[in-house]
Amino acid sequence: MPSALARSPVTAAGADLRPVVGWTASDYPRDRQRVAIPQVEAQLVVRFGPTLPDGVDVHAMGPRRQVHRKFIRGGQRAVIARLRPGTYEAALGVSASALQGGPVPLDALWAPAQVQRLREHLANTADTQAAGALLDAAVSSRAARRPTVVATPAFLAAALERLQVASLGHVVRDLGISERHLRRVLHDTLGLSPKTYARLKRFEHAVRAAQAAGTVNWSAIAADTGYYDQAHLIADFHAIAGSTPTTLMAELREGAGDIADRTHTAWAG
Repeated sequence: MPSALARSPVTAAGADLRPVVGWTASDYPRDRQRVAIPQVEAQLVVRFGPTLPDGVDVHAMGPRRQVHRKFIRGGQRAVIARLRPGTYEAALGVSASALQGGPVPLDALWAPAQVQRLREHLANTADTQAAGALLDAAVSSRAARRPTVVATPAFLAAALERLQVASLGHVVRDLGISERHLRRVLHDTLGLSPKTYARLKRFEHAVRAAQAAGTVNWSAIAADTGYYDQAHLIADFHAIAGSTPTTLMAELREGAGDIADRTHTAWAG
């Protein structure tokens, strides 16, 4: 299995583009309803459980535009690795726009023999911590062998950062590019439009702010996270989560329960 120190793919400018930007390792000691907020990055999901073939499977998933609810049986474990926008084709062999819809088995994207070796190594890991590191190493090694595929525009990181706090018009003027060009780049590298990306990040910021607050003031959170007003925030929660903000926060607290979650940043940036 490739070393965790496998060479990272780089752009022509030399910027590091290691595909896995972080992972979350979760253990589910008892039956649990998992509630997950939308994720703008593609992900690789490893599941461990007695009902799975060889006790483990691996899937790729594109961005999620809605809150996802799933019942999980106790005794399962999972590692969810987030992939850096612009590296999907090098890491998975498909473009961001192709990763729409439901989960895709990794053996539909990689050579079956390669996936089988990865599954065997994952099955022999001591815990989800080790599984996350192993998955990171395997994806980085594969991407490093495909350096010509990595062609991320230099402005992508700045565009994604600025779209979270500024309008599309302001962002393209600041970066000196056209709206059409930015839309095409985000479609190719992320599988989302600028508007959808900004909306999902705004929703995420509102959820995180509510989780961090001792006493939740939705009007203040709406103002701080870029909504027009509290009514706009509530409408977005209904559209994305299918519930009120208060109901979703209660679901997230209940869904966390006694799950042992450990989040890791695999690479800075």
